[in-house]
Amino acid sequence: MKKHLNTLFVTTEGAYLAKAGDAVAVRIEKKTRLRVPLINLDGIVCFGRVACSPALLAHCAANGVSVTYLSRNGRFLAAVNGFTSGNVLLRREQYRAADDPERSALIARCCVTGKIANCRTLLRRCARETRDADAVARLNRAADRLSSLLALLDEDRELDVVRGFEGEAATSYFRVFDDLIRTEKDVFTFSGRNRRPPTDPVNALLSFAYTLLMHDVRSACESTGLDSAVGFLHRDRPGRPGLALDLMEELRPVIADRVVLNLINRRQIKKEDFVFQPNGAVKLTDKGRKTFLYEYQQRRNEPVVHPFLGEKMTIGFVPLIQARLLARFLRGDLDAYPPFAWK
Repeated sequence: MKKHLNTLFVTTEGAYLAKAGDAVAVRIEKKTRLRVPLINLDGIVCFGRVACSPALLAHCAANGVSVTYLSRNGRFLAAVNGFTSGNVLLRREQYRAADDPERSALIARCCVTGKIANCRTLLRRCARETRDADAVARLNRAADRLSSLLALLDEDRELDVVRGFEGEAATSYFRVFDDLIRTEKDVFTFSGRNRRPPTDPVNALLSFAYTLLMHDVRSACESTGLDSAVGFLHRDRPGRPGLALDLMEELRPVIADRVVLNLINRRQIKKEDFVFQPNGAVKLTDKGRKTFLYEYQQRRNEPVVHPFLGEKMTIGFVPLIQARLLARFLRGDLDAYPPFAWK
């Protein structure tokens, strides 16, 4: 079974990370609290005021270990990825495809197909686990609507039409997202997506989950030799990782949304794990963030059989596989990009 390497999440303010032989040493108040072999890591994520030594950054850059800096609340600040692997020919093909409306529409259609199919799978799974008959009916109707959109996507479509279908699917999916939540409805209710800042616990969890997933997908693009900024579904915008957002779409329900629902429905996260600020913003506490990171890592460690390759791997390995499959399509080795279809 193919396994992904681990990600080291550092959430303690004032922590200092240094290279100690073949390991990264996490020092807090000048005392080494943790040592992790660098050979076991594919990424380091630092929250808030966390510093890394130049020697550690140099080693990570040279060995493909991404280092990502986020604010305490999970907002992306910067990333160190080192020299991009692959070759210039792959990126040239990516840029040509991005400038070609037909090829862009084909790739976007595949990404959106994967997203809608996986959202439908999550809705149907949760409908089987729900005892509320009205909720089951709403979930099944939403799943049927997603099936209708998938049928429409089977035909060749222009890029703007594909984007329209993606938006309609997202609306149908989030309209019934509250029915996926089965416990503590006085705390965890969902009336719609909001962010920057999130104003309720569910949206706070979703935003944090998508930040972590973005780190994984962005690192996968860079390590494959793709330009994470140049996408097909998402238009170019300065500072926006368009390709990473494209490849994220099919994985949102599989990884991020599933982690959020598991935490809530299994009562692993509670009201006291959030800070409710005077301006209406809702953020995770340090304890809540650590609980979330543990569950996220557990989800990444779960085994899955890749539907296209037929190989067993951990879910955390899927972003890298999808980036490589896209690269194979861009090089002409595949007729179309095969999205990850969750069963």
